[in-house]
Amino acid sequence: MTPTTFASKLSRRALVACAAIGFAALSTGCATVSAPTDVASTIAKTPSLSTLSGLLASAGLTETLKTGGPYTVFAPSDDAFKAVPAKTMDDLAKHPEKLKDVLTYHVLNGQSNAASIKNSKVKTLNGADLELSKAGDFVTVESAAVTTADVTASNGVVHIIDTVLLPPKK
Repeated sequence: MTPTTFASKLSRRALVACAAIGFAALSTGCATVSAPTDVASTIAKTPSLSTLSGLLASAGLTETLKTGGPYTVFAPSDDAFKAVPAKTMDDLAKHPEKLKDVLTYHVLNGQSNAASIKNSKVKTLNGADLELSKAGDFVTVESAAVTTADVTASNGVVHIIDTVLLPPKK
């Protein structure tokens, strides 16, 4: 085999190998891209928010959080709900209007990413004020700390918090 023939075969093999690698990279890269989902679906697909997702459905708020917005949701984690006394959870289960009141106390109209939060009082969907505080990158909502900020949704943002907030009595 002459050096020219050998180089020609090597070039074809290299070209085929490069094409195969390029195709594989392109096809796997496209398969992993997903569009953001609405707030309710984002909560539903987050494993640490399964309790909240179920309670939103029980209170009839899932559709609201799917179609409206934009919203900012301060979403209590499953561990936060475990810390709520059983008596309180039973009371909320028996009184859907109270449950809805508690859940809407965690939701703001408009989208507030962690970077835009300032020390202030804001109006929640249930009409009560909620106190937000920020020190550096650390954000608190009343007595709750934001443990995971800026979970983006197509119609807002979700911030996971470590405490269930109870609205003031009306």
